[in-house]
Amino acid sequence: MLELKKVRKIYQMGDNKVQALCDVDLKIDEGDYVAIMGPSGSGKSTLMHILGLLDVPTSGSYQIDGKEVANLSEDELAVLRRDAIGFIFQQFNLLPRMTAEENVALPLLYSKRPEPTHAAELLKMVGLAERSSHKPNELSGGQQQRVAIARSLINRPRMILADEPTGNLDSVSEKEIMLTLKKLNDQGITVIIVTHEEEIGKQAKRLIRMRDGVVHTDERLAPKTANTGESARKITHQSQHFHFSEVLEYFHQGLKTLVANKIRTGLSMLGILIGVAAVVAMLALGRGAQKAIEAQLSSLGSNLLILHAGAQRVGGVSQEAGTTARITLEDVQAIKKQISSVKEISANVNGRGQITYKDKNWNTQILGGGTGYASMHASVPDTGRFFTEEENLKRARVAVIGATLVRELFGNQNPIGEMVKINKINFLVIGILPEKGATGWRDQDDVMILPVLTAMHRLMGKEYVDSVDLEISDAALLDSAQDDILELMYTRHRVPFSQRENAFDIRNMADIQAALTETSKTMTLLLSSIAAISLLVGGIGIMNIMLVSVTERTREIGLRKAIGARRWDILAQFLSEAIVTSATGGLFGIILGWLITLLLSSLAGWTTSISPSSVFLAFFFSASIGIIFGIYPAKKASTLHPIEALRYE
Repeated sequence: MLELKKVRKIYQMGDNKVQALCDVDLKIDEGDYVAIMGPSGSGKSTLMHILGLLDVPTSGSYQIDGKEVANLSEDELAVLRRDAIGFIFQQFNLLPRMTAEENVALPLLYSKRPEPTHAAELLKMVGLAERSSHKPNELSGGQQQRVAIARSLINRPRMILADEPTGNLDSVSEKEIMLTLKKLNDQGITVIIVTHEEEIGKQAKRLIRMRDGVVHTDERLAPKTANTGESARKITHQSQHFHFSEVLEYFHQGLKTLVANKIRTGLSMLGILIGVAAVVAMLALGRGAQKAIEAQLSSLGSNLLILHAGAQRVGGVSQEAGTTARITLEDVQAIKKQISSVKEISANVNGRGQITYKDKNWNTQILGGGTGYASMHASVPDTGRFFTEEENLKRARVAVIGATLVRELFGNQNPIGEMVKINKINFLVIGILPEKGATGWRDQDDVMILPVLTAMHRLMGKEYVDSVDLEISDAALLDSAQDDILELMYTRHRVPFSQRENAFDIRNMADIQAALTETSKTMTLLLSSIAAISLLVGGIGIMNIMLVSVTERTREIGLRKAIGARRWDILAQFLSEAIVTSATGGLFGIILGWLITLLLSSLAGWTTSISPSSVFLAFFFSASIGIIFGIYPAKKASTLHPIEALRYE
């Protein structure tokens, strides 16, 4: 079964070389029971590590079933350990966070046998059926060693390697363990034990004594067990295909590990949690600001052009030099008739006035507008009505007021049908404008709207309009309509070509909206970039914690490799822990970010809006952080040498 030829093992200790094995020749047959004895430093443990594929010889040949071990890769060695060898360690090497049954079943994570021996049955076989749910710290030394024996049998190995299996046990437990090993050998399993106790060595069927790295004596004490069909099976390397269940199991293992170290896990999550919460809150603020801007602009009107008289001095037959261009009501009528793309039009005049009602008074903005003003500016009254064109032509003293005026002058009283005075002129309130809120320093609800002719001739004494609002039928026609309107105004006012640049000014609300939206996006990007720095810091924290975890769990990594874990298995194990940490931190961060937006909205009055895309983005980045910053610690863990990891203190 096993054959060593001229095997040497040399360790480099600083500048010195220590030869642990020197030209060892050894054959071990199937079903034998071998004890390797010798004083400390004789090379017996090194020989066992080479036999168990935990270490490789410096020179010489080691064959299993005629196959040269030196030609196998690290992962192929792991598969050999998994399928052919069961280890019983002097220090037991049980994982403290797992129960006895879970420790026994641990090798199945890597073997994935279709019909594995059940862990509970093995515990029953070693007399620990009633202790299956206990953790190692709840078991005696003998019981822990029996759990280790059960674990070594879970994959039905051909060979058991036991390193000082009774070294830490009392005499009663020692007898139980040795009896168990004898029974296993009687079943045809090859047993190799390393011991320094003469009494233990003589219970084997073959006794090998070592001294100074060489086989000193090799004595047969009893005939070896005859080969059976089960124990004499040849080792076959079956290719293992990837299964999604493997990933789920790695995540399950990672979650259990993290739960077992709650404080450390919480601290490593904290950076990701804060970063994700900041990203969610900042994106919510940015999106809320964008929505607020869109709402404010929509209240001003869509597809809207605003025409103003410019400051350019113009000359002409009917105009005195030194005067400026003015917009008249006749200009408004001409635009309405001649520009086909104009859907709605409103001539506007502005001013301020003192409004009184009974014993209350309030200074507010007075706006005179056309009947089209209501539809263009989303100002159709919620209560009451807007004035008509007939009322405008008759210069009727009617008014539509904003919500601020209602609160300041009327309180809880319905103002419809009430008379108010503007500069001592009575006006009838016929409607209440929809509430729009404040924009910067201006309160959009602190306004009174009158028919434009009423405002011009009864209140303000104006002959010209201050501006003209024009709603264009299609957004695609905005540019052409703008050019047509300007050309018409230049023609009507006979503005020379050289002076047209500043004669009239048209503002396009779509351009303003685009500029404000772009500004909002820029601010959102800036805030998100600042929040992303927190995610980066959190990722570095996870990497640091994972590196500490790799160092703390070096012996565990050695154990997992000894029972058959390949590099990929260790890499996936630690990477899954990093992902679980970051993803869980991301979920809590999303909840915290949502709570922050609620507080900002309720306490500060800021507009916030959480979108599913921002939540997905934050969670995606938190999981990605776990992958990116978890790769290095996981890779470091996967490259640890099994025997060096097991020896780590």
